[in-house]
Amino acid sequence: MNAHTVTYTDPPWLVADGRFDAGRATVEHEVLGGDVDLRFGPHADGRYRIDCPELLERVAGSEILVVYRCQVTPELLDAAGDQLRGIVRQGVGIDNLNVPLLTERGLFGYHVPDYCVDEVAAHTASLGLALERRLIPQHQTLKSGSFAIYAGGTPNRISRRTLGIVGFGRIGRAVAAKLSAFYGQVLVYDPHVGRDLPEGYRAKAVDTLAELLQRSHTVTLHCPLNQETEQMIGADQLRLMRPDAYLLNAARGKLIDPVALGKALNEGWIAGAGLDVFFPENPHDDSRWQPVLEHPATVVTSHRAFLSEDAEASSRRRVAELVRDRLAGRTPTVGLLCDEAVRK
Repeated sequence: MNAHTVTYTDPPWLVADGRFDAGRATVEHEVLGGDVDLRFGPHADGRYRIDCPELLERVAGSEILVVYRCQVTPELLDAAGDQLRGIVRQGVGIDNLNVPLLTERGLFGYHVPDYCVDEVAAHTASLGLALERRLIPQHQTLKSGSFAIYAGGTPNRISRRTLGIVGFGRIGRAVAAKLSAFYGQVLVYDPHVGRDLPEGYRAKAVDTLAELLQRSHTVTLHCPLNQETEQMIGADQLRLMRPDAYLLNAARGKLIDPVALGKALNEGWIAGAGLDVFFPENPHDDSRWQPVLEHPATVVTSHRAFLSEDAEASSRRRVAELVRDRLAGRTPTVGLLCDEAVRK
């Protein structure tokens, strides 16, 4: 009889070409060993069912849950039962982890805060440079049969433009390190870091978001999602931006008001946008995003800034190692958000 039960609610790496294959969980079985009953959440048509009664039945008896997109709710924790010890998020963002609830219940919570820093920074740079150099309209024009140097308009000299970074954590700093080679100036707004820190990344801190928006030619968001940052970019903020400025978001979709962004694009408040994240996850599920998706001055990707073979392999192994260590009574510190010893 297995000593421990661990449930992965919605592991994306088990779905390939729309087909679920439990045999792909090789890393997890290798790290966790044979004394762990490894379960996976319900799925249908190549998608996990993370909001159905069957999921609640599947997690019953679990000691640890590993979540990806699945929301941590009181119902999920109740369904797991009294032997539940905590939750591990297979990713960086923690808005679905519900840390206050875990703390209230006396459960530990972990995420993997740094496994894809290089990937997200490179993807952000790719979105920004594609907009700056007007690559998408050039690509579409030439592929459609026309050779037109000026299709999409004439780019600006990037070395004379200013990059503005909102949020200067791990990824914001990596973006500064990569893009400072292109932009003539890099500005940073982050009320949670000291004014001197950006200087080490060839950047300069500003005191307000408004100042950064007004001065920057490209603005990139690298903030966590919380009450302070939700829809931090709305109509008022977009009106502060330059008409030749671009907005990038590879952080969290809820940082931007989609209606305001669509209006800003259509009315020329800004020159374009590069987006990897939306809310809901699939922007086609919310008609408010359609003006943004359809606008010719947008570059969009399907929440894959984090993705590479190396990053995925690292994430899977590190999560499995976290689960293994916690089952063995050890307390790793990297990624620890709350611990079962901390109780209200």
